This record gives sequence, C-alpha cells and structure tokens, in this order.
Amino acid sequence: MEASHSRIHGAFAHWTSISYRYALWVLLAALLIAAACGLYVAQNLGMNTDTTDMLSEELPFRVNLKQYNKTFPQDIETLLVVLDAPTPEQARWTTQRLAARLKEDTKHFHDVYPPRVDDFSARNGLLYQSIPELERITDSLATSQPLIARITRDPTLAAFSDVLTEAVEELHKGRSMELRSVLNEVSTTLDTRLSDSPRALSWQSLFGGESQKKTYQELIVVKPKLDYTQLLPGEQSIAALHAAAKSVGITEDSPVRLRITGEVALADEELKSSLSGMEYAGIITFIMVGIVLFFAMRTGGLILNVLICLLMGLLLTAAFATAAVGHLNLISIAFAVLYIGLGADFAIHFLLRYREVLESGLPPTEAIHISGGDAGAALTACTITNAIGFYAFMPTDYSGVAELGIISGTGMIISLLVTLTIGPALLRYMPKREYKKSIAKSSVGKVLELSLRWHKFTYAITFVVTIAALAIMPQVRFDYNLLNMQDQRGEAVQTFRELLAEPDHSPWHVVVMASSPKETEHLAQQLTKLPEVNKVVTILDFVPTEQEEKLSLIREMAMTIGPIFASTQSRSVSDDVLNKQLKALNTLTATLDRFVAEHPDHSTTVAARKLQLSLTTLLAQLDKVSADEKNQLLNSVEKDLLAMLPLALQSLLTATEATPFEEKDLPVTLGNRWHSQTGEYRLVVYPVEDLNDNDALRRFVRSVQQVAPQAIGAPVISLEAGEAIVQAFIQAFLLALIGVVIILLILLRSIKYTLLVLLPLLLSSLFTAAFTVLLNVPFNFANIIALPLLLGLGIDSSLHMVYRSLNNELVSEILIHTSTARAIFYSALTALVDFASLMFSSHQGTAGMGIMLTVGLAFTLICTLIILPALLRTPTPSTHS
Repeated sequence: MEASHSRIHGAFAHWTSISYRYALWVLLAALLIAAACGLYVAQNLGMNTDTTDMLSEELPFRVNLKQYNKTFPQDIETLLVVLDAPTPEQARWTTQRLAARLKEDTKHFHDVYPPRVDDFSARNGLLYQSIPELERITDSLATSQPLIARITRDPTLAAFSDVLTEAVEELHKGRSMELRSVLNEVSTTLDTRLSDSPRALSWQSLFGGESQKKTYQELIVVKPKLDYTQLLPGEQSIAALHAAAKSVGITEDSPVRLRITGEVALADEELKSSLSGMEYAGIITFIMVGIVLFFAMRTGGLILNVLICLLMGLLLTAAFATAAVGHLNLISIAFAVLYIGLGADFAIHFLLRYREVLESGLPPTEAIHISGGDAGAALTACTITNAIGFYAFMPTDYSGVAELGIISGTGMIISLLVTLTIGPALLRYMPKREYKKSIAKSSVGKVLELSLRWHKFTYAITFVVTIAALAIMPQVRFDYNLLNMQDQRGEAVQTFRELLAEPDHSPWHVVVMASSPKETEHLAQQLTKLPEVNKVVTILDFVPTEQEEKLSLIREMAMTIGPIFASTQSRSVSDDVLNKQLKALNTLTATLDRFVAEHPDHSTTVAARKLQLSLTTLLAQLDKVSADEKNQLLNSVEKDLLAMLPLALQSLLTATEATPFEEKDLPVTLGNRWHSQTGEYRLVVYPVEDLNDNDALRRFVRSVQQVAPQAIGAPVISLEAGEAIVQAFIQAFLLALIGVVIILLILLRSIKYTLLVLLPLLLSSLFTAAFTVLLNVPFNFANIIALPLLLGLGIDSSLHMVYRSLNNELVSEILIHTSTARAIFYSALTALVDFASLMFSSHQGTAGMGIMLTVGLAFTLICTLIILPALLRTPTPSTHS
C-alpha cells in the first residue's frame, strides 16, 4: 500500500504544482472550456419529462401498458375536466357547450369525450333506469303534469306562485298530492337568494321526484397534444382549455365551477411545485452554504475557490451528460444536487489541507505540493469508490436512475480533476495572508474529544441504538401512491382525491383486455366474485336489459307529459307586474299559513311551514328596499325558480324519444373506448377499498392479476413501478457494495480497515432507515434518490478518516484535531444545510427527500466523527511502526 500511495501522492503533488506554476494558462483554458461547454449545453441538452420512459421497456407491466396504449390510445395522457354546478341542467348544458368548443380546437386537442353528455345519452338515458324507477318517475310526472303545463304557458313568478297556492288549497281540501319535494326545494332556493348565495331550482330533479343535491358533476375526458420539448408538456393545452371555458361563460363568478385533473395535469402540477420548491430552497441554501463556508475557510478567497470549482465542474458534467445521454429526466436532473454535495466535499478537503500545511510555516509552493499529494491520494480513493457506487445503477431496470448513475459517476471523476487543477491555479492569484498555527484546539475537535473520553459509553449507546434500529427495520415501507408525493394543496391533486372517494367512478381502476364477447363475459364473472372488486364494467353493460318493458313505460310517460312547450314570450317590467307578483306571494304565504294552522299533523306540514317562513322573510326584505331594488330582487327570484324549466323540459322530451338498440348501434365515440378496431374488448375493474391505502392497493392489484395477469392501469403501474424501483436499488447497492469492498481491499490492503470504512456507512444507513419509520416518512419514488448521495458521502467521510489515520500514522486523539476531521464536518454541514432547505418545499416528494438527506447526513456525521474515532482509538500495529 505504501508504494502505491507514494506513486499516487507523487503524481498529484506534481500535478497540482504544475497547475500552480502555470496558473494563468490553466485559468484561461478553463475559461474557454467553460464558455464552450455552456454554449454546447444550452444548444443541445434536452429535457424528457415523460415519466414512463424511466423504467425499462422489458418489464412485464411496461409490455402490457404498451400493448394497451396501442389498442386503446385514447385513454393515455389525458386531462380530466370536472364541471360542478348547482343543478343538473346547468352541468349538462355547460358541458355540452364546452365540449363542442374544445372539439373545434384541433390545434391543442386530439380527442374530446364527455361520457355522460351526448345525443345518445340524452335520448336513451331512461333505458338505463330500473323498471321500478321508471314507474316512480311516470307517477310523479302524472301528478304534476297539470301544474307543469300551466307554468310552461306562463313562466312567471306570479303564475308559479298561483299554481302553488292552488295546489296547497287542493291539499287543504283533502286531495292526495305529493308536494313536499317542491315546497322544500322552492324554500331552499329562496333562502339561498336571501343569503347572497343564490342557487337555481332544478326542475329535472322535481320531475324525477328527487331532492335537489348540493352539486352536480359532469366530466369531459380530453386528450391534449403534448409538447415534450417544453418543461411542461401540457401547459399550452391546459391554457387553451381555460380560454375555451371562459369563452362559454365559465368564470370565477359563474355558478359552474371548472377544475382540471388527470394524468397530464397532475404531472405538470407536480413539476411546477417541485421547481417552485427548488427556487425557495436555492435562496435559503445559498445563504446558509455561504455562512458554513465562511466558518470553514475564514477567508473570502478560499470560499470563492470552492464556488468556482463547483461551477466549473457542473458545466463540465452537464456537457458530458449532453454528449453521453443527450437529455435529462426528472431523476437525472438531480445530478446537480449530488455534484454540489460531493464536489464541495472534494474542494473543502483540498483547501483545508492546504491551509493546514501553510499554518506549519511552509511557503505556498510547498503547501501546494504537499496538500496536492495528500488530498489527491485520499480524493482519488473517494472518486473511485463513489464512481463505482454510481455506475452500479447503470445495469438496473430503472433507466431514470441508470442515467443519473452514469452522469454522477463521471461527475465525480470530473470533480477530482477540477479540484486539483483549477483549485491550485486559483490559489496562485488569491490574496495572500499569513496563516499562523493555532495553539488552541478547534471547537470541532473539542466536541469530538468527548466520544474518545467516554469511549465505553459511545460503544454502549451505539450497540443499543443498533439493536433498536434492527428491531424497527421490518416496518420500513415504500409508498406506492404517487399522489402523496405532490403538493396536497394543488387543484389537480385535490380534485383527483375527491374523485377517488367515488368508488363507482374512481379514476384509479384496473383495466383488462379480452379477445371476444365470450371471454369478456367470462372474465367479468370471475373478477366480480373477487372480494376486493366492487364492480366490473364492459361494453355489454351499455346495452340495457328489458328494453321492451322500459320502452312501454317511456311511451306512457310521453303520453302523460303531452305536448308541453315552454313559452318564449318576453316579460314586461311595469308596476302592474310588480304588484301582481307581490299579491301572488302574499296569497301563497297566507294559504300556507292557514294550511299549517289547520293541519298540524299532515305529512306536508313541515315543508309548508318551511316555505311559509322563507316567504315571510322575502316579503319583509321587500318592504325595506326601494321600488327599483324590489323589482330587481323579484326578477332574481323569478330567474332562480324558473330559468332551468326550459332546459329540463327539453331534456325530458328528448328522453322520451328512446328507441331499442344493440351493441352495434352504440355511438362510435363510446364503442371505440370499449371495443377496439382490432377486436379487443376492454373491462374496467373498480376496487372496494380506498386505494390511498398501500396495503389495499396491493391486495386489489394482486387479486385481479390472479385472474388476469395482463391487467394494467394506474394501480398496477404504481405498484409494479415501485417494486421495480426497490429491486433496482437493492441490485445497485449490492453491486456498489461488492465493487466498493473490492476497491477498498485493493487500496487499503486490510480487511480490518475496509470494515472500519464500511461500518459508519452501514450504521448510518441502518439508522436512517429506522428514522423513516419514526418520522413516518416512508421511501417513495422521490426520496429514494437520496440514497446514492448518502452512499457517496458516507464512503467519502469514513475513507478520509481511515486514510489519514493510516498514512500519517495518527491516533484518534490527534486525528480529530486535523484538517481532515474539520473538512469532513464542514463538508457534511455544507451538504446538510443545502438539503435541509428542501424540507420547506411545497412538493411533498422534494420535502421528503430533504428530510431523508438531512437525517442521513446527520447520522453520517455522527458515525464518522464520533463512532469511527472511538473504534480507531485502540492502538494498532501501524501506530507503533
């Protein structure tokens, strides 16, 4: 080892001396190379934000996904437009208009499909109702037909009030009529107007004899045209969608609310939140790193040296990434974070060793020679082990991390060359100052002395904590839910979670393909029997049963309604109209009051009393305002009560035009989503449990896969991708560990010291994993990226300590007061404040990565500077040689 060390030491000592001697030429060449690299990167480095490309195409679920996407291409990369309205009429009408407008925009959208709002659904919707439900609707319409006919001839507030008055009087006379629903809904409509939160009355709900819900929802599935050359591929399409919505009257003040979610919106929102978090983290990091470097270096010149080396190394590494890979993905973009953490480590070790030699009284040329040899030998060992650690990710199925591995592994080699080439050259022109060796011990060394003084206590605590961590290890888990990584305040995330709460229409479902109607029916029967499955939907479900019986009831319904047409006469505004309205409202109030007083136990009394109180409040409000305000309020009330009547009548009349149909009669837009042009059939399987629970997700997916191994869909992709990533990291870490052990054995020529280098790494990894359980921060698709950096810093730190201990024959009591211990402390502290700022990101994945890195680096420091010196404390043969 000594001969090998001597050669490496001499080579780097000579190299750094040449860089120092010819500093001007070195810096000029570096400037030209930096400019060329910057230009090359700006013009050629691409960005691939397609997350599906991050895993190997050979994985079974990727093969199934590719086949499914080829068969049903309209279901991939979609936006889900969610429209909420206070009435079903407003929801349907607005959805129709928006869908028509989006279909006109072929520049931004491939396909637009409103699943429940089209001519076919409007005409045949009643056929999907059960026979008892159709009978109930028919009876309800038969009872209210005379009232509806009169209102449609004279759709005014006065006429409507008169109709209600007559109906209550008939009830008072003993006639059997069902008025509770209409009285309750009219009362609620008046109350919402008086409370300045108006809501229109739904006549469609009244026709069906149903209570009006708080909100009604319609969906539009939109397939946008994505531009992957842009950072946000769906940004232009989403902007076009918002513009279209505004053009059809959907604004912040309109009763209809629009939200956008779906695969594309979630991806764009995630990237926005992660970048926003990075901006805030960058500002905090810049300030904190500057403070740490000041305490480490004490001089502006050395701090500037570190920053220039980092910038130069980043440019060269980015240029390599451009040439070798051609693009960055959402994982490999983290190479910059990794480089800052490890690149700063290299520069700090070299510069602190340089200052330590200067403090001994040697001139700068000698200091460069000695520090270059000492740091170069240690940094070379670190570079080799780090590069192997990163390159170990290359053969895994996780191509996103494989690209990160090749970029970051090469970045470590670049960092070594930049630190020992640019660093010495910069020192030539940095302001010279005299460094006097400090007699007093450093504050870092004083703290570290405690672990040596109480070494038995250190051993005991380490042993107890290790046993406790091992006991917790079985609880370490991986969170497969991609939604948990995102900013939970985002509109797309909140909307998607709201849709997940609807088990019958959850966007998280599993899809199975079948080759024939017979296989489709067989698979549907098998899947429906599974306890984890709520229901299975196929194209066969879109052909209603008992059509003849239902059509008979629909024809009866049409005869009951008769030729009703809403009047289109314009309404005049005059004092006579106002007086007529007031008289009608007062008459209705008095009639309700009399009915309540004389029939206290009637089933309609509660609803009648409620409307009577609402009318009394309205009339009291009208008495307080001017004539113009009175007219305006009554006009608003009339609009609230009667505006939806024409739309509801049109929908009802259209629904009575239903005709019998078979599968071949289904609209092409519907049929193609369930029966492909190549003959495959699509089955959609909905879960019983909430798939936000990872255990429920696993049970559901595995259960379906037992029946249909080729099943695909968001739950399958999340689970299989997560397991592929976990396997990729296990494989990579095993390869890295084997490679690092071999290199350490070659470099150190000692099993004992190889184990001493690895022990802090293994302990810090164990403690970090245990803390993910205690902090309830499970591993996920984002924070697992922190592991390569923790691997690199862990090996670096312990290798520096062991290398310095061996090559300078230092016992632990002296080692902890050297520049090596200080460099390890300040390097880790620099990285720690760098990554701790990520915890404040709104993106949960980024914040989780910040927590993981902060905890991991803290444990790396503890294991390297407290536990390792205590283990090195025992005198070794090399100490006395």
